[in-house]
Amino acid sequence: MKGNPHNIFAGIIPARYASSRFPGKPLAMIGSKTMIQRVYEQASRSLDLVYVATDDMRIYNAVKNFGGKAIMTLTTHLSGTDRCSEAVTKINLETGKNIDIVINIQGDEPFIKPEQINLLMECFTSEDVVIATLIRKTEPGEDIFNPNQPKVITAMNGDAIYFSRSVIPYIRDFAQNDWSKHFAFNKHIGLYAYRTDTLKKITKLPRSPLEIAESLEQNRWLENGFRIRTAVTKWETIGIDTPDDLEKAKQFLENII
Repeated sequence: MKGNPHNIFAGIIPARYASSRFPGKPLAMIGSKTMIQRVYEQASRSLDLVYVATDDMRIYNAVKNFGGKAIMTLTTHLSGTDRCSEAVTKINLETGKNIDIVINIQGDEPFIKPEQINLLMECFTSEDVVIATLIRKTEPGEDIFNPNQPKVITAMNGDAIYFSRSVIPYIRDFAQNDWSKHFAFNKHIGLYAYRTDTLKKITKLPRSPLEIAESLEQNRWLENGFRIRTAVTKWETIGIDTPDDLEKAKQFLENII
């Protein structure tokens, strides 16, 4: 079944100033631009409507200064999904539009590819898709044991079955060092899209046992019966969690200029 071709998409970039590992991260400079500006500009290559959702006036003002759109949100949100839910209500009021689908774009991935956003948007040509996210197939010899890079197993139709920081599935007949040579594991790429009514529902759910165990909010949605469609991307994202990551991002920028 084909979805509504006239869906209104909005890209929302949750961004907070406070961070235990990297305070002020969205305003860190990568070359001549802040990280948040680079994310915003990449998202704008795919989306006509992009907003930064923040709880800090320094970030808000920085976005306004480079000509971007920003909206203030509460300081109490526990996740970017929660911040997106508040933000889309305010964006609807500000623009007079009814946003159909929200793309939640990580504020610390300055080199996100527009093609990845397009992949998510294409998932919603099916009306039965309410949440979508990206995965990437691993290559033989690739490190699959890093718990900071969640893995996901999927059904034959591409819907997610489970997300884990452990390596899933377990490959019974081979040594662990050889697992990636015998199975194409799925690494999760933390880019989400949700229909707005679904976004409102999932942010009202209490934290679930599997979410708490893995510290992965998407397991809460699965435990409550929400289907998550996955799309396969060939590109890895470059997330910046620490000052060391920032230095690597600066080197990456030098190599692509």
